[in-house]
Amino acid sequence: MDSLTQIVLGAACGEAVLGKKIGNKALLFGAIGGTIPDLDVLVGGWLYGNEIDAMLFHRGFMHSILFSVIAALLLGWLFFKLYNTGKRLDSTTQKDWISLFFWSLFTHPILDCFTPYGTQLFAPFSNYRVALNNIAVADPAYTFPFLISMIVLMFFKRTSNRRTLWLKLGIGISSVYMFFTLGNKLYIDSVFRKSLKDSNISELRFSTQPAIFNNVLWYGIVETEASYFVSDYSLLDTKNRFLNFRKVPKQRDLKPSQFKDIKDLAWFSNQYYSVYKIKENEYQYNDLRYPLLDIENPNTSVFSLLLYKENNRLNMKPFEPKFDSLADIMASLWERIKGI
Repeated sequence: MDSLTQIVLGAACGEAVLGKKIGNKALLFGAIGGTIPDLDVLVGGWLYGNEIDAMLFHRGFMHSILFSVIAALLLGWLFFKLYNTGKRLDSTTQKDWISLFFWSLFTHPILDCFTPYGTQLFAPFSNYRVALNNIAVADPAYTFPFLISMIVLMFFKRTSNRRTLWLKLGIGISSVYMFFTLGNKLYIDSVFRKSLKDSNISELRFSTQPAIFNNVLWYGIVETEASYFVSDYSLLDTKNRFLNFRKVPKQRDLKPSQFKDIKDLAWFSNQYYSVYKIKENEYQYNDLRYPLLDIENPNTSVFSLLLYKENNRLNMKPFEPKFDSLADIMASLWERIKGI
C-alpha cells in the first residue's frame, strides 16, 4: 500500500513489541522498519540501468518473507548494539529488536498482498506475485483511523493502559475494515460473474479490483478469446450488475516473441495488457488491470508506460500520471461512486 500506511503499520508493530520499554521511540523504529521494503525503488535504480528492470525489481526480493527474516536479524543486532549503551544498558534485549524489525518488515509485504499490484512474497524461490485485489493501494478508510490511533497513544506514558487501548483500537479497526474488503471482494466477483452471463460474454478469466481511495467503486476486466471487455460498478448503483461493457482490443504492436521485456511486462500485468505504436521507435504499454481514464478509449489506461527501443531491447521513460488535474479526477471519481 502507500508509504503513509506502511509507516503507520510499522509504527504499530514497534509499539506492540517495545512500546512499554522505550515509549515513542518504538514507534519511530517500527516506522523505519515498515519503510525499508519500499526502498527497493531506490535500490532498483542503483542496480539497473534499464528502467523496466528497475520497475520490475519493486515488490520483489525486498518484499519477500526471506528478506524479512534476514533483514530483521541484521537490523535487530545492529540497533541493539547502538541502543544498548549508557543509561539504556540492559533496558532492552537483542531479541526485542529482532522481533520489532521482523514484524515491521514482515507485515509490509503481507499488507501489499491485498492490493492489485502483486508482491513476490516467496522470492527468490518463486516469482509468483500474490495479489488478492480486495483493497486499493491507497484507501483512507483503512489508513486514517489507524493513523489517528497511533497519534493519540503518543500522548500517554509508555506504561499507561490507555496507550495499549489505543494500539488495540488502531489495529482492530483497520483489521475489521480489511475483513470487510475481503468480503466485499467475494461479493463483487459474484456480481461480475452474473453480469458476464447476462451480457453473454464467454470468459477465459477475469479480474476485479476497487478504484483508488475507496472500496465502493470497482473495476472489472474479462478476457475472451479475441479481446478484453471492461466495466465498472458502484455498490450504490441502482442495479447490482456491471453494465455497459466496453471492448478493449488485444493490441500487440510489440510481441513477447520479439522482446523479452514485453514478456516480463506481461508477467507483471498478469497478461492483461496492450501495446500500441505511438510513433517511430515509441510504443505505449497499457497495464489493463487498472481502469481506463476514458472508458471509450482503450488506450487510456491509468497505468501506461512509454517504451522505446534501445540497444536491442526496450527501455521506458519515467512514469507520468495520465491526468492533468487531480481535483478533476477526484470529482469524476466521486460522481461515479454515488452510483447510476
